[in-house]
Amino acid sequence: MSDAAEERAPEVGFDELATALQEGKVVVDVRERDEYERAHVAGVRLIPMSELQQRWEEIPTGDRVYVICQGGGRSLNAATALRQVGVDAVSVAGGTGGWVKEGRPFESGPPTE
Repeated sequence: MSDAAEERAPEVGFDELATALQEGKVVVDVRERDEYERAHVAGVRLIPMSELQQRWEEIPTGDRVYVICQGGGRSLNAATALRQVGVDAVSVAGGTGGWVKEGRPFESGPPTE
């Protein structure tokens, strides 16, 4: 196994995400705004991948952070990058698309922050 593969962020499933949301954990959606507005998991914070480096300070370092995108690819890259700067970040496998397809609750519209 290569060093890069060993450093990749862990992935979690939808049940763990649901528990994290119930517990008020930070969930960051790294999709672009238009994707977010079409459908997003309730309670997530939008920080698009294109803005992530400029907005590191908005992500807490003291607790696990869950990162989600549409299908799991961008969130895995973002969570891996966050781990390299000291954030306990994990990627949500399957992303928002999988969450919605599974019939889990979601919202539409712009961010409320």
